[in-house]
Amino acid sequence: MSVAASRDGRQLAIDLQGSIWTLGASGGAAKRITDVFNDARQPSWSPDGKWIAFQGFRDGVYHVWVVSPDGSGQHALTSGPNDDREPVWSHDGTRVAFSSDRGDAANYNVWVLHTTTGELTQVTKDPADDFMPSWSSDDSEIAFISTRGAEQSVWAVTLASGAERKLTSGVRADAPSWGPGGDLIYHVTGAMSSRYELADKPVTARPPIDKPVAAEPLTGAENVFAFRAAWTSPTEFVYVSDGKIRKRSLAAATAQTIEFSATLQVNPARYTSRKRDFDSRAPRRVLGIVRPVISPDGERVAFAALGDVYVMTIGGKPENLTRSSYFDTEPAWSPDGSQLAYSSDRAGARLDIWVRDMKTGAERRLTKLPTAAMGAAWSPDGKHIAFLDVDGIWRRAAVSVVDVATGHVTRIHESLFGPGMPTWSSDGRRVAIAMLRPYSARFREGTNQVLTMSSTPSTPSTPSTPSTPSSPSTPNSQPATPVPQLSTLTSQLSTDVWFSPVANLSIDSRVGAGPAWSPDGTKMAVIYEGVLAVVPVSASGAPLGPPRRITTEMAHAPSWTADSKRILYQSMDKLRLVDLESGATRDVPMDLTYSPGVPTERFVIHAGRLVDGKSDHARTDVDIVVQGNRIRSVEPHRAERHAGTRVVDAAGLTVMPGLIEFHSHLQPDLGESALRAWLAWGITTVRSPGGTPYEATEDREMSEAAVRAAPRVYSTGYLMEWQRTYYKMAVAVSSTAHLEMELQRAKILQHDLIKSYVRMPDLQQRRIVEFAHSIGVPAASHEVFPAAFSGIDGTEHTVGTSRRGYSPKIATLLKSYEDVTEIFAKSGMTLTPTLALTGVTTRQMLLNDPALKTDARFTLYPDWLSAQSTSTTLPTFGGGGGRGATVWAGPGAPGDEMMMSIWKTGAHLLAGTDTPN
Repeated sequence: MSVAASRDGRQLAIDLQGSIWTLGASGGAAKRITDVFNDARQPSWSPDGKWIAFQGFRDGVYHVWVVSPDGSGQHALTSGPNDDREPVWSHDGTRVAFSSDRGDAANYNVWVLHTTTGELTQVTKDPADDFMPSWSSDDSEIAFISTRGAEQSVWAVTLASGAERKLTSGVRADAPSWGPGGDLIYHVTGAMSSRYELADKPVTARPPIDKPVAAEPLTGAENVFAFRAAWTSPTEFVYVSDGKIRKRSLAAATAQTIEFSATLQVNPARYTSRKRDFDSRAPRRVLGIVRPVISPDGERVAFAALGDVYVMTIGGKPENLTRSSYFDTEPAWSPDGSQLAYSSDRAGARLDIWVRDMKTGAERRLTKLPTAAMGAAWSPDGKHIAFLDVDGIWRRAAVSVVDVATGHVTRIHESLFGPGMPTWSSDGRRVAIAMLRPYSARFREGTNQVLTMSSTPSTPSTPSTPSTPSSPSTPNSQPATPVPQLSTLTSQLSTDVWFSPVANLSIDSRVGAGPAWSPDGTKMAVIYEGVLAVVPVSASGAPLGPPRRITTEMAHAPSWTADSKRILYQSMDKLRLVDLESGATRDVPMDLTYSPGVPTERFVIHAGRLVDGKSDHARTDVDIVVQGNRIRSVEPHRAERHAGTRVVDAAGLTVMPGLIEFHSHLQPDLGESALRAWLAWGITTVRSPGGTPYEATEDREMSEAAVRAAPRVYSTGYLMEWQRTYYKMAVAVSSTAHLEMELQRAKILQHDLIKSYVRMPDLQQRRIVEFAHSIGVPAASHEVFPAAFSGIDGTEHTVGTSRRGYSPKIATLLKSYEDVTEIFAKSGMTLTPTLALTGVTTRQMLLNDPALKTDARFTLYPDWLSAQSTSTTLPTFGGGGGRGATVWAGPGAPGDEMMMSIWKTGAHLLAGTDTPN
């Protein structure tokens, strides 16, 4: 919460939980003057007291808004696709300064809006991020925060000349506020401290002359929030600390607390929950069809489902090519259709590219890397395959090319965060991917655009010594080709070329939305606003015109026939084939079912100790009788009672119910062994609150079909974003119509929940909640309010991403206050703290039990993940995030105090990690 004061000092405005409220300077009951759905933040009074400016997010972008103190006349002063934040009025009332990512540069700058003419002037133009402006008393200068020189410092710019000067150094500064007397107060965040400073020194009390004692920082013992102080006179200001509004004089030793109250309405979630059927063995239709690709001749379709690769002649039955307990996925046809490449972990715990001869059925392993090779795409001449070399969490990957004849791998681009699948130009010289292009370094979100790169490095590589892996004992396999190690190359970033077919419009996602380059090189298929579009392009990939919409129905995973005349795509639960010349579209029928793997056996577990989760004490020497998929009874042990029944001897062990991981995003690049790892750690149920639509469905169906050892899975598809996005598993929803298509897909694919992500506007989040409840599934988000007003089921994370640059759940010094704890207490919302995400708790566990670092279960993960999981390096937290970043100060994990405060109210806390292991 921040506070602003009117020029006469008689009224205050606060932005409690995303609405603007007014109250008298002496406190009392606050009056809400904006509705709950605008995410209204950081108010600033006009000098004449007639308007309050604020940043509002009503349409999915932050703009500068104004509202009268009585709540009338609310309207936006800025518009467009860019975020405009932190408005502040000039003293003469003719201008509003604000920060914005508008303009050509990918950063934040200070801008000025002339309120009488609407003219916009860019004030700062440094490549660093400049934000949080404040006017000098004569309006000749603007102070602001800048990230120049690897610091976050206070700078000032003289408007007449453009001259700039640095005002602070050596501290992490925020929120400068220039007083009418010329004093400049700014916020400083440091370990164990969240305070204001004045003129590069702590704001101090001035001791009486007759008591010359050392001065102490005025706000040193307070948890001061990182917002601008609001001056009420040349020596007095109001601000927020410890969750309270406070008034302070530069000469006073203590602050005055301004008591106030505000009432927030919450609406507990009430609906009839959809029930999963875990008993029926009746066949079910497969919905989780992953990466369907049409053959060059247009006669067959290859795809992944239930963890295997299938091929289906159009009009025929699907044939399982890789039937096994391994994980096989993402098939790709060679240009002549004679071979099929796909990713598989059949040779170990890592995914490699395999190639199958479609005539003989012979298969060979093409890559042998310590990382995961995914997203295979053949070069036009069939001699190379581009792929994603996944080497980090959330699908961080380099782009590499493997020689099909020799297995030699060349990295053509350094690691990127969640790149899309590669696709080739017709001449084989360029590779294109969908990639995130942020608007600034200050906030991570951006749009998915087309990034192209050279398919061959300009720096010659030195071939490394080849190694010959053993032949895996799989059907139709032959001895593997010798596979060289990855060449060490210098990334040639100079070859990168970005294309934005539509300015400020994001390709929907980096999974399943293209681009897919046509074989003749003249077009790219992409998914915009939920539907299939084709962009005319040059040989280099440059757009030659606007996208042309090909469908009106939802589309996913486009692939081309060799003649570049037809595109296969997924639409909800169907496969469709469109002819670009005639526009005719037809279904590609698919008849594929699975039968749930419901056990039927009766057996007994003889447990030395049983922790059942209900009793105060462990029970000893008991028999747990299991029939099929149910525990039928727990009885005192008697060996003779179960004669002829299989007995699992756990007499020397302690038995407990399986653990539930309530927040982890399942990732296909970790392969089949990651599913076994869950079980190895005792986790028998996993909730995955964010994935991609068809992969998430495949995860659930693989678990139900019991084709692989796996926990029970509850999953959802995309993280529902709005216009801007970040994660590869997110979708940039562009409109209410697009949102409705995404919601319908969630219903048709039978997702278990729907997650609204950080850029989703509050009004659209309410629609997500309504829809989820209408189909009997929960909705979740990172938000507290108005999520609780909309009846959402739960909140993820104590800390965690926020579109604001600071968290509305947890303040500086990682403390929460009554507005947050009471919302959880009264709304019934659950909280999943995900404390393990910070690494603090995991580190402490490893320090307490060093032998755990060598536990064999870590070998089920890729090397990079195992090393990350077993690290005892103290994680850093806070610092260079957004404005108002929190600081980890003290023992335990960041968010411990918030979690305990909420727990004491009786609210429900759930165990989740937000890690893949």
